[in-house]
Amino acid sequence: MQYISTRGAAPVLSFSQAMMTGLARDGGLYVPQSVPVLSADQIAAMAGMSYEETAFHVMRPFLGDTFEADEFRELITRAYQPFGHAARAPMVQLGPNHFLLELFHGPTLAFKDFAMQLIGQMMQVVLARTGQRITIVGATSGDTGSAAMEAFRGLANVDLFILYPHGRVSAVQRRQMTTPTEPNVHAIAMDGDFDDCQARVKDMFNDLAFRDEVHLAGVNSINWARVLSQVVYYFYAAVALGAPWRPVSFTVPTGNFGDIFAGHIARAMGLPVAHLVIATNQNDILDRALRTGAYKMDGVRPSISPSMDIQVSSNFERVLFDAYGRDGGAVRALMAELSTGGFHISQGALERLRASFASGRCSEDETMATIRAVYQTTGEILCPHSAVGVKVAQDHLGQIPMITLATAHPAKFPDAVQAAMGIRPALPPRMADLFEREERVTRQPNDLKSLQSLVRERANLSERTSS
Repeated sequence: MQYISTRGAAPVLSFSQAMMTGLARDGGLYVPQSVPVLSADQIAAMAGMSYEETAFHVMRPFLGDTFEADEFRELITRAYQPFGHAARAPMVQLGPNHFLLELFHGPTLAFKDFAMQLIGQMMQVVLARTGQRITIVGATSGDTGSAAMEAFRGLANVDLFILYPHGRVSAVQRRQMTTPTEPNVHAIAMDGDFDDCQARVKDMFNDLAFRDEVHLAGVNSINWARVLSQVVYYFYAAVALGAPWRPVSFTVPTGNFGDIFAGHIARAMGLPVAHLVIATNQNDILDRALRTGAYKMDGVRPSISPSMDIQVSSNFERVLFDAYGRDGGAVRALMAELSTGGFHISQGALERLRASFASGRCSEDETMATIRAVYQTTGEILCPHSAVGVKVAQDHLGQIPMITLATAHPAKFPDAVQAAMGIRPALPPRMADLFEREERVTRQPNDLKSLQSLVRERANLSERTSS
């Protein structure tokens, strides 16, 4: 199994190399050279499997010879042991043909735990083999940062820096990033929005001298291993509802396009996914792009679903690569236009995207109303992001079962939930003292050079050199 860049000018890598590299050296994102296809019988055999065993069978074809079978099974077991539900990703029924996939039972109460806990285990093994020390720099709109902190804190061979937009994440999200005490993890409150944080991370990767100096690695969804780990719960949920003999649809609240791109890969692997529905909040660039063919940035407006307050959806580049017939040159040209505010999708590529995805938008008022209505009719408490997904899913319901991804625990956004339904959701007991813990955070301007200086200063370069 080999991996190629969406921009067509970077070295072809193995799975382990792609995982440790993150962003390709030509600025593109790594994707499989070809997607393995599972037979209907192989998919049907997943019925009744544990989440861990499903993960093994879904991910193994992508790994090449990176891990032995028993070794990979052990990594999966360790990754999901901290989850607070035996099913890992349980489903509840909201109404006729509408199901909610709860992806918030991990250690940081968000879907990012499914990928981050496993990628942390996989990276540890690879680093132990090589004796290498790496610096991970990531950007977060709220959940990736805390999931990364949980996965990598305390590791001897990793320095982790997480950039988040100052004042634009929830208090729970912020404290999950700023209260870990391990000296190898660093929370950076950066001026600007998430797109600014993400841009500075990409700038660091594209500064090849700096990248090589600090042995830079990434764990954002630019990292293929992150996307692959998320493919698993599409299979797990679909098989529970009768796949492969019965088609299913998914609605995914998304800002950076990584979670729904995982569904795109699941369908390419043979899972009978009838519809993949993109759910956006008021920052609706993905919905607008699919409707009009114009991917045009118009600024980020802060919302009650802050993890979706994004205008530059990194993983959209991966699906554009497919829509343009895997033409790296075409993708390079589009990304160059993006730097000046946006681009137009060609008619042929747009038709292919519309054949693969539907989309919808949910306003702030609709988000609040959905939280309230779902609680009144089912007793289920939704976080604002999950509510965006449920509202858009309701607009696309039909005869085929619809599964909406619930991406975060409502207690991560208590103010918004309380405003919507009058009840303040409580954190799980293991996090009950979160607001009593001391915070450790560095405020930084939106400036590449100062960020690079901070990373150099705090990363243990002397130990890295000696190793």
